[in-house]
Amino acid sequence: MRVTVNRCGIKTAFCAGSLLLLFLGEADANIYQCLDSQGSVLFTDSPTQAGCKLLIGRRPTMTTQSGGSPTRYDEIILSAAERHGVDPALVRAVVKAESDFNETARSRKGAQGLMQLMPETARLHNVANVYDPGENIEGGVQHLRLLLDRYRGDLRLALAAYNAGIQAVEKHGGIPPFAETKEYVRRVLTFHDRYRKNGQISITEQVSQ
Repeated sequence: MRVTVNRCGIKTAFCAGSLLLLFLGEADANIYQCLDSQGSVLFTDSPTQAGCKLLIGRRPTMTTQSGGSPTRYDEIILSAAERHGVDPALVRAVVKAESDFNETARSRKGAQGLMQLMPETARLHNVANVYDPGENIEGGVQHLRLLLDRYRGDLRLALAAYNAGIQAVEKHGGIPPFAETKEYVRRVLTFHDRYRKNGQISITEQVSQ
């Protein structure tokens, strides 16, 4: 995953220009401006905190048709992702892996909706109707934000916790040795990379082992 971050103080314009040079040759690069807890300005192509705004580039779009026409959820995903400082490509990747964009999906374990929220997760984030796409995605993105913060931006640990739970990650001191969780992390990262590159995953696509 390509990530570049610059921390800037007063000379924000100079830093923005310097960062732009780093992105030359990346035709699809977006640059976001964020503020860290010390008030320093950060520039990145992959926002990892709340309150980031798009500075250079264009808002990502979804062009695929896969299990439930994901283009229906474009604005919901982008709005929630920007509000909570989560990469929208990551949100799409989680939705793809969790429910394949099926808003009525329900697992044998009781996970529900697009991002497959467990009842306790839905309650934690005040999701009243898990089958409402807006509420479900909002709750799922809030949970991703919580996990990214907890694991200091470590995407693999955040995804493992999304799948297996925080307690499992804490117990094993990292990604739990569960085949399902390891495969889940791999699949989401694969989808994430492909969404970031071109926003496309075909309806019949199978991710290689």
